[in-house]
Amino acid sequence: MISDVGYGLNSLAHLALLLLLLTVRKPGVAKHLLVLATTATFLWSTTLITSLFGPISLSWLLSADVLKQLAWLLFLAGCLQTSFSNIFDVLKRPVTLIIIAPALAALLAPYLLVVNPAWSFLVLIVLSLEVLVLLEVVYRQAGREQWAFKPIIIYLGATNLFEFVTYANATMVNQVEIGYIAARGYIYFLLMPLLVISIRRIHHWGIDIFISRDVVLHSSLLLVAGGYLFVMAVVGYAINYMGGNWGATVQIILVVMSFALLATVFLSNGFRTKIKVFITKHFFANQFDYRVEWVKLTQWLTRAGDTSSDVYYAGLTGMLNAIQYESGLLFKVTQNGYECVAKASPITNTASTDNNESLTDSKENNATCTTLETLASYSDKNGWIIDTDAYLVKPFDYEGLKLDRDALKAWGYQLFVPFLKDGKLWGFAVLASGDNEKISLNWEVKDYLTAVSEQVGTYMQHHEAAQVVAENAQFAAFNRMSAFVLHDLKNVLAQVDLILANAQQHKHNPEFIEDTFETLEHTKARMEKMLKQLTDKKAVEEGVNSEFLISELAKDVVNNRCSGLRPLPTVHVLKETAVTVDKDKVANVLYHLISNAQQATADDGEVDVVITGNSDNKTQLVLIEDTGSGMDKAFIEERLFKPFDTTKGNAGMGIGAYDAKTYIESIGGKLTVQSEPGRGSCFTLYFPIG
Repeated sequence: MISDVGYGLNSLAHLALLLLLLTVRKPGVAKHLLVLATTATFLWSTTLITSLFGPISLSWLLSADVLKQLAWLLFLAGCLQTSFSNIFDVLKRPVTLIIIAPALAALLAPYLLVVNPAWSFLVLIVLSLEVLVLLEVVYRQAGREQWAFKPIIIYLGATNLFEFVTYANATMVNQVEIGYIAARGYIYFLLMPLLVISIRRIHHWGIDIFISRDVVLHSSLLLVAGGYLFVMAVVGYAINYMGGNWGATVQIILVVMSFALLATVFLSNGFRTKIKVFITKHFFANQFDYRVEWVKLTQWLTRAGDTSSDVYYAGLTGMLNAIQYESGLLFKVTQNGYECVAKASPITNTASTDNNESLTDSKENNATCTTLETLASYSDKNGWIIDTDAYLVKPFDYEGLKLDRDALKAWGYQLFVPFLKDGKLWGFAVLASGDNEKISLNWEVKDYLTAVSEQVGTYMQHHEAAQVVAENAQFAAFNRMSAFVLHDLKNVLAQVDLILANAQQHKHNPEFIEDTFETLEHTKARMEKMLKQLTDKKAVEEGVNSEFLISELAKDVVNNRCSGLRPLPTVHVLKETAVTVDKDKVANVLYHLISNAQQATADDGEVDVVITGNSDNKTQLVLIEDTGSGMDKAFIEERLFKPFDTTKGNAGMGIGAYDAKTYIESIGGKLTVQSEPGRGSCFTLYFPIG
């Protein structure tokens, strides 16, 4: 029964490896030979489970061992040369035939001759020695890749050395010891991770197996748990055997307490972290699982809040999580030095509400403050990540860096990680491991931390840039609103100027006085509206839409707001339908365009406002035509509707045409322009009907 457990575990392990190998899409002789050897080992181990197939005969045991050895010998024959294109190239080599000949002879001999088991034992000894010799050859010819082949050499060397001892002993006593057979399943199972490591390391085999670090961690924890419970079971059995009547009671107590202790240890995050670090160091070529770590970092940063303190804290804790450290400080370089903007520690595990808390503590300790300034100045020049523990041991690795060693020992932080922006130091983080294991700043950790700091630094800098953009947008909105108000003020001033220009001539005319009061009342309403916009900081205020005839608005604008300029516009009504618009805004649009046409036309020229309907009776057209200077195509496309771009110098704001086009489009209409230099212009307004 004990042997069945070992062979069962070994079968499951090799089955898992076989499935992983079958998922590899890259072709290669090494892959096919390894699949063959793994399949043979899986079948060999499975057929030796007595619970499934009953007692194992000696002849079957020997045949199964020879078949397994044959598969591995063929695999090693393929490893002696890397230029094979298929398995047949391996088989037709004379060297391969010499290598597998003893195994083939051992397989066929029982069917042709009566073979004494002692001879079979001897053949298996020869096969084990042959494997050991081939391993020596493979290892020697590996050259620079010996470190990659070393795990599989140990795996096959240890298992075949055990096979050699097993059958050497069987030769001496003329029988196979049952203890050796029972132990083989466990030995193959426990040594199998070495095979997986070599498969991962040897790249020219074309085999790329990904094994999650979490899977290895959990598997290792289960293995530790199994070993622990096995030891406890042995101790309990010994107590039960030696303890008489009290033995069973003591055994029960021991088992219960063992499970409780095991659960306590496995629930300890510190214990799991140490196991994970041990596995990472000894079982993987890379110290970090970059895909998993990058996704975790990205998810952590995207969960941060919108405030600056949340963003800085997320950046700092993202750095800490990336290397499993517990505490740190984040500083931002300012014009007055540097400012602590975030703090993280295992006690608070939250962002510090007092950003200057840590900096104040540093200033109380001048030596610590000097250390930060020195590190920041040094990293600003070369952008290096600095390991202060390594500096204490090998200061010459950081040429030109001069630190107070006593202050550095009392400081408590190990890593100094800079954040760069445009090649200059934007800020930096100082990190401490706390109760966790410290990492060694080798080339891989440096590259990893550099990539993480780039990501975190860019995240924080983008947040600051977004804040600046948001503030600029607010100022831009306010400035735009102010520009429109100033433009309206200019229009109001034009109305007042028109009143004053006609006052001397018509001041005794009652109708003029009545029109003047009406104009002043309208001017007062407009100014109150502008003051309200400035007070409420609103760039646009929705007006009241009602049905109007465009001709009435056009005539009112021409008579009351444009009569002070020459040439005097003429309104022509050809076809008209009432439209639903904001009266004040349409009046402003007409005034802007008619006034511009007057200013671009000589006093003896013509400005006509033509009101007509479109052929589909769904659009009201207003054409403002002049015989003025006109515009070229480039000016119309690039400057005419561009806000704050004017040809009038200080006399204009450059938003009249822009405001007209924006409003017409906002109600579902459009504004088009036709113009040629020296031949005048025509602005066409399309007002939707209904």
